[in-house]
Amino acid sequence: MTLPIVVAGAGLGVETSYWYYSSLKLQATADAAAYAGALEKVAGSNTAAITAAATQSATDNGLGTGTIVVNTPPTSGPNAAKKAVEVILNQNLDRMFTAIFTESKVPEQARAVALITDASKACVLALNPSAAQAALFSGSTSVKLSGCSVMSDSTAPDAIKVQGSAGLQTDCLITVGGVSLTNPVTTVCKSPITQALPASDPFSSLPTPAATNPCRNVNGGKTTQTLQSGTYCSGMNLNGNVALSSGTYVVQGNLKINAGAVITCAAPCTNGVTIFMAGSSTVSINGNATVTLSAPTSGTYSGVLFYGDRNGASAKSNFNGTATSLLTGAIYFPRQEVDYLGNFSGKNGCTQVVADTIQWSGNSTVNQDCSSLGMKDIPAAQSVQLVE
Repeated sequence: MTLPIVVAGAGLGVETSYWYYSSLKLQATADAAAYAGALEKVAGSNTAAITAAATQSATDNGLGTGTIVVNTPPTSGPNAAKKAVEVILNQNLDRMFTAIFTESKVPEQARAVALITDASKACVLALNPSAAQAALFSGSTSVKLSGCSVMSDSTAPDAIKVQGSAGLQTDCLITVGGVSLTNPVTTVCKSPITQALPASDPFSSLPTPAATNPCRNVNGGKTTQTLQSGTYCSGMNLNGNVALSSGTYVVQGNLKINAGAVITCAAPCTNGVTIFMAGSSTVSINGNATVTLSAPTSGTYSGVLFYGDRNGASAKSNFNGTATSLLTGAIYFPRQEVDYLGNFSGKNGCTQVVADTIQWSGNSTVNQDCSSLGMKDIPAAQSVQLVE
């Protein structure tokens, strides 16, 4: 007479254990999906790619016919305003013993949030994923980076290299690969951070400026002239005293600033200049030129002084100049090597260099606290942690 009760109890116990196991598995799947989405976000991907990465992870971990919702940032909880990825999974479980009483499914939900934390900020960032000496400090250079780090996305064992008598002071050396130091580097961190997560391209979403008509030209015969923003279809070859009016310059061809040239922003310099180098066009600044230019402090190109075409072929741009030169803003060349040779930086040291590879052999002091000049932080040494 008691056998049915025993069987029913055993059946209910097995089914309850199954529900509990499924709940744990669903939570583990949500955790993995949120982590995968956060890694994709660290790489600089858009929301669609982040969602795809999280969904693929959930599918690979057996979500089956369940549903997934991905939010970045989270729509609720203590991390709603932070750089994080939220994953919500739902699935319906079949009943076994309890199907005697009802045919409805058993709903289960799991939620996970992966938080991205920035351990440092970079003011020198080499984007190439595999180049040797992607960030190279050489010669007798003396560089002081205050409040920021040198970051390389390269996996090479010498992704960051300091050679010769170069002197470097920075918060930290951070790289996906390794470092090669022939002489000591002064850092705030105890030792270089290697095998780090790559830093995303901070300007990957920056739109390409549209070319305008008619084409503008530089008057090579004038010793003093003021140029207007617009498209320079034959490049720019600058001599003498040249003032650039505020705005965006699209340069189709090389930009050369010759010896003795004095380049400034035309008064009133209301919101700075952005110089876009179309295609594989390069910048060449002679060491005896004096260049004083600032990026816009607001708008689409806020904080960006030089912008190299991300669709161009591999090339090399040279930034040189006198000790009185000031390049205030970001120098961004995602497809080019940037050789920073000058003994200068920007106003209050506000210069950022983000390029495919970087070679630094000038003397300068670079600061990170530049938000008042329209520049934004560049995260480096990011970490991902499950927090909810």
